Amino acid sequence: MVHLSGSFLGSTTALAPQNGAKTVMAATKIVRKAQKAANSATRTYKKFDGDALWLPNTQRPAWLDGSLPGDRGFDPLELSKPSEFLQVDLDQSDINKSVNKAGGIVGKYSSSKVQATGAALSPYSEVFGLQRFRETELIHGRWAMLGALGVVIAEATTGVSWVDAGKVELDGTQYLGFSLPFSISQLIWIEVLLVGGAEIYRNRSTDLQERIYPGGLFDPLKLASDDSQRTFKLREAEIKHGRLAMVAFLGAQLQSRQSLYERSQWP
Repeated sequence: MVHLSGSFLGSTTALAPQNGAKTVMAATKIVRKAQKAANSATRTYKKFDGDALWLPNTQRPAWLDGSLPGDRGFDPLELSKPSEFLQVDLDQSDINKSVNKAGGIVGKYSSSKVQATGAALSPYSEVFGLQRFRETELIHGRWAMLGALGVVIAEATTGVSWVDAGKVELDGTQYLGFSLPFSISQLIWIEVLLVGGAEIYRNRSTDLQERIYPGGLFDPLKLASDDSQRTFKLREAEIKHGRLAMVAFLGAQLQSRQSLYERSQWP
């Protein structure tokens, strides 16, 4: 006769000898389930309200204050660190004593605020500064989002791998199953003129915000409206999706196991 006792049972239970082993195993499972339920009921999670950095237990660089959307303090090579300039005093020459005293170092100067220069080729006062890196990251992220979507659409519409999707046009240009009255060379020139023209127009702008958002903020559905906080969150979502798309397209490129040179060798 096997006896089991526990607070959750309420009293001692006698188990029959012929079914003792099976009953003990069943009771053990019940005890474990009760303990697991009690542990899960008392377990609580605290929402992280600190500074979300790219690497835990690290310090945010002084020049990355989190004011930009998607800023996680990532700059291990200090590429976006503001340039420092030495302030040197003027040389002093005394003709009567034939002495020429070299000017000493007065101090250091660094400009943390990037200003517009008004020049199209170099619109930022800091050529390789934080604002310039943000512009290029955002533009590359948008191209990557289009490229990652193009990988899926190319395979879905042609039925072949996205690496060889362009070869389908060798037998004749078509779009959604309809033949086009253009050759591949003509389509390439049309794309160069349209896309290249839009990019030249964007790069000619001397307005720093206009370079990032050509034609103004794209919000036809009025999702951001006049709420600055919501606008910040939408811009942060855009940069996050762009970063994810860049990683995704890089992964698709690596999985294809073909370089650009190998893909350019037409049969």
